[in-house]
Amino acid sequence: MIECTNCGCEWEYDPDDEASAVCPQCGSEVEVQGTSENIVPERNIEDILDRHPRDKSSLIPILQETQDQYGYLPRDVTGRIGEYLGMEESKIYGVATFYAQFRFEPQGEHVVLVCHGTACHVKDAEGITDTLEDTLGIGTGETTDDGMFTLERVACLGCCSLAPVIMVDDTTHGNLTREKAREVIEEYRESEAREVEA
Repeated sequence: MIECTNCGCEWEYDPDDEASAVCPQCGSEVEVQGTSENIVPERNIEDILDRHPRDKSSLIPILQETQDQYGYLPRDVTGRIGEYLGMEESKIYGVATFYAQFRFEPQGEHVVLVCHGTACHVKDAEGITDTLEDTLGIGTGETTDDGMFTLERVACLGCCSLAPVIMVDDTTHGNLTREKAREVIEEYRESEAREVEA
């Protein structure tokens, strides 16, 4: 399968060593580079920088767009942003670390937040965290090797009546035990496996 970068249409294609294909829906030429895998547009920080003036007031919008594109703020990219805006990289890092929305490491497809607020702490949040670390094979703040899960510890999710609680992406899972927390992760894994098989 390859995907048109213009309209998003996907179709089967045997490249036969050709360097491009024509989208059957919109007629756009799509590079295939001798493979039948999906074509992913190259990520380029220059495209983002070109849309913003060389002014320090552009920093936050540039960082937001960069994270949207890359999924995080890569070190070499923040260096290029600094060059473009005439700012030291340490200042960019200082701004980015001030806001919780920015991250410097890639995150998994699913972000698992474990609440450690008072109500959750009293109801075994530490044990649930240990179980999730064991189930995922990673420590808190890390991402699984397959890029599927990132595990994070948070101060409070504001769901005290459901304690103990975890949140996977935007879905809250409450009244957990260690075994139920393990089952939540297994359900996500099984769902991903079904999607791959489909």
